[in-house]
Amino acid sequence: MFQARSIGIEDFNDDCPVSGDELGTIYRAHADAIPALMATIPERTRARLAAFLYGRSHTRELATRVAASCHATTLRQVAGDLGDAIHRQSRQGYAPPTYGDGHRASKKGVSLAGSGMTGGHRL
Repeated sequence: MFQARSIGIEDFNDDCPVSGDELGTIYRAHADAIPALMATIPERTRARLAAFLYGRSHTRELATRVAASCHATTLRQVAGDLGDAIHRQSRQGYAPPTYGDGHRASKKGVSLAGSGMTGGHRL
């Protein structure tokens, strides 16, 4: 059975561009509060934070919210092609990955009839 666990600041390494307390506040904030929190952080730091968060699958949605507060040129300067991708995604809205769930093949039986696999002999 799946057991939920909280994510602590210790789960992030020293590469985070903001303090642990600030990251915790951002991480726990409601989505509507993110723009106000971002207003207190310099744009280059926000861009670095967006790239940092995007690099962790469990914080990608938060990364796109942070990136929404940045200009495309700043994200590009800080994170290159990744910055471009995060910027585009932040303008389109975050869509969590489906991991192929929406495109499952139907469960049909497999038939080898007519495949030539019998070598001309009937089984």
